[in-house]
Amino acid sequence: MQVQIKVGVVLFLVGAAGCVTSGKYEKKAKESAANETRAKACEEQVAALTASNESLQRDLTAATQAHQELKVQAAAAEAKSAQYEQLAGSLQRQIRAGQIEISELRGKMIVKLKDKILFSSGSAKLSEEGRAALGVVADVFKDMKGKNVVVAGFTDDIPVASGQYRDNWELSTARAVAVVRYLTSRGVPPHMLGAAGFSEFRPIVANDTPANRSQNRRIEIALTPADYEAPVVEPR
Repeated sequence: MQVQIKVGVVLFLVGAAGCVTSGKYEKKAKESAANETRAKACEEQVAALTASNESLQRDLTAATQAHQELKVQAAAAEAKSAQYEQLAGSLQRQIRAGQIEISELRGKMIVKLKDKILFSSGSAKLSEEGRAALGVVADVFKDMKGKNVVVAGFTDDIPVASGQYRDNWELSTARAVAVVRYLTSRGVPPHMLGAAGFSEFRPIVANDTPANRSQNRRIEIALTPADYEAPVVEPR
């Protein structure tokens, strides 16, 4: 009887020990799983924060570049305005007389000259009055850097009657070239200059009255950012 009791006690103790060990294992396993879950969540948070930081860095870089571009544009706008004021101040007399108009829009400055101040009818020879006005323009343009100066000639729709020019294409182009050559003679670098003739095909008003035809007969000098840089030639 006593032996049976002892055996039962031993078996009970062994079973109890086994239950305790199994319980601790399950508890540790649950803790380990919970730790892994937390670790995974932390990794995901770190990855999300890293991605967010990279996005913020990109945004900051883009914002910095945009700020720098705005500063450059503001400086360029200020410079253009200074050039506009300089030219407008120098040509006050011609502007008041209605012989010259100056405008500035979207980075382009345009000097518009009536043909009667520059040329006689059907001619591409500059008048003395025209040379005087273009001399003032040249004095402003010749020291500018990083600019194009494109001279364009325009006529009305009346055909060329006679003379050395066959039609308004030739006349408008010859007048533009005459202005370019004069600007060059007054010190404007040739690589800045270009000439174009548009004949009668770009009127600013209808060619239906003498006054309107007079507006369409014009020379326009456009000042724009340069798209060409003259190569440096080493002296021999």
